[in-house]
Amino acid sequence: MRCPYCQRGDSRVIDSREVGTSIRRRRECIRCGQRFTTYERLTPVSLLVVKRDGRREPFDREKLYRGIYTACAKRPISDETIEAVVARVESDLFALGKAEVESRAVGEMVMDRLRPLDDVAYVRFASVYRRFKDVDGLIEQINEFKKWKKRAGPKASAEGKPASRPAPGS
Repeated sequence: MRCPYCQRGDSRVIDSREVGTSIRRRRECIRCGQRFTTYERLTPVSLLVVKRDGRREPFDREKLYRGIYTACAKRPISDETIEAVVARVESDLFALGKAEVESRAVGEMVMDRLRPLDDVAYVRFASVYRRFKDVDGLIEQINEFKKWKKRAGPKASAEGKPASRPAPGS
């Protein structure tokens, strides 16, 4: 694996672990000593995402990751948790066994994973995904979320969250 810092092709694996459907490897460059993380996974069969306007584009795991990462920005959600959400959504999409999937289905899967994970990340993702035309639409989505949270109870708000959160200001 090529080092992203010095471009040397030699690195040693320090740690490996399974994350969803991929293997996360922590590596150290032999030449410069910098550490970096790689993910290995099988290249899945092609999957097309049908956009709202009817266009079809290949499923892009990195685009999915960026969307979720942006929704989780400045929230107490680890990179490993985000990667696990991406892996689970990707796995669920391919488990459908279809060559094409609507972008709506992808968005719903992401929202289903973010809802119990973090309130703010969920609302951020929903606000972009649902393309609210005005504040009323956003408020309606938040009210629906509050109803879901009340029905789901304390189990839902604790599901997927880190064991401990940093105290404010620390």
